[in-house]
Amino acid sequence: MTQKFIPYGRQSIDQDDIEAIVKVLKSDYLTTGPAVNEFEGLLADKTNSNYAIVCNSGTAALHMAAHAIGLSENDAAIVPSVTFLASANAMTFTGAKVIFADCDPATGLMTKDHLEDAILRAKKAGLSPKVVVPVHLAGQLCDMEAISKVARREGMFVIEDACHAIGTTYGPNLEHVAGDCKWSDLTAFSFHPVKTIAMGEGGAVTTNSSDFAKKLELFRNHGITRKPEEFVSEDTGKDRSGEWGSWYYEMSQPGYNYRASDIQCALGSSQLKKLDMFAAKRRELREKYYSLENSLPEGIRLANRVPNCSPCPHLMIALFDNDFLGKGRNHVMEKLKNDGIGTQVHYIPVHLQPYYRTQTVGVDFSGTLSFYNSCLSLPIYTSMSPRDIEAVVSSLKSL
Repeated sequence: MTQKFIPYGRQSIDQDDIEAIVKVLKSDYLTTGPAVNEFEGLLADKTNSNYAIVCNSGTAALHMAAHAIGLSENDAAIVPSVTFLASANAMTFTGAKVIFADCDPATGLMTKDHLEDAILRAKKAGLSPKVVVPVHLAGQLCDMEAISKVARREGMFVIEDACHAIGTTYGPNLEHVAGDCKWSDLTAFSFHPVKTIAMGEGGAVTTNSSDFAKKLELFRNHGITRKPEEFVSEDTGKDRSGEWGSWYYEMSQPGYNYRASDIQCALGSSQLKKLDMFAAKRRELREKYYSLENSLPEGIRLANRVPNCSPCPHLMIALFDNDFLGKGRNHVMEKLKNDGIGTQVHYIPVHLQPYYRTQTVGVDFSGTLSFYNSCLSLPIYTSMSPRDIEAVVSSLKSL
């Protein structure tokens, strides 16, 4: 009998999702059709935001957000080093300089003190910090109120990287939801298959600003507008009646093809309708892990939980002491794999990547390095069972 393998993450697809995609495939629109508008409406409702603009990836979402605030080569963007490459790269696409921030070694999250330190380093380098990109690692939110207060004091924009955090609630009474932009200008999401909501590939930006929403929509579609009230030309697009032609469009500035298809959005809408169920199941699994934490061997603990936050957990991060109990991470990962358990590392600090390494020489990232040298992502996904978690913990005990 083949042993069951428990990956660190996976999508949850059911018959409703399949039927939603088939419906689009049989329709007149495979892209730029009604499924796009439906998804955006559902996402705005789920995030309590005024606007939701869907796109083809979380990377595109971050790039669109950077464009919306006017980030350019004259600016600096502050990004935590514990994140996926896209958080930094999307800022770099604009020509801006990335200034990396350290993190709390027990959570992997950037704090206001790390932001203050990065702002000081940027100013010493003669750079003007224009935006901060807090990353909500594993679904836990940074202290957005504190970070926002520092950013506003400095006249900076705030773009939340919530690619891990769809469905997370926060606040003293958990009255807010990730993406509502209470303490930010824009929030970026990812719908990669290992995330809570899967679109195959997909992303979105939420905002409460009509101006930002307009810029996001233009940038994702080549900079094209078809709205007569936005046209600049006097007569290029008018027919002999003096009316604008139905064929006519204008491009005020170059944009990208960051559109999401109706196929992706139909899947996304079907998944979003199950977000509350997905979140409840993931929270249940997370609590199961924490209920077993005391039974883990000495030197293994779970990442700290942050206050005033009920995450919809994308990752379950364990921290190991003494170079993974003196065995090394490779050995531990291989042992768990042999036991049928998949793991991953989130993340290799971005400031250590060859492209960025020369920009951070001599900077102390002690929290980031401590987190990186001890972290390992354990399995968590919607279709897991409590018994699966017991198997993971049993394997960890055998180390």
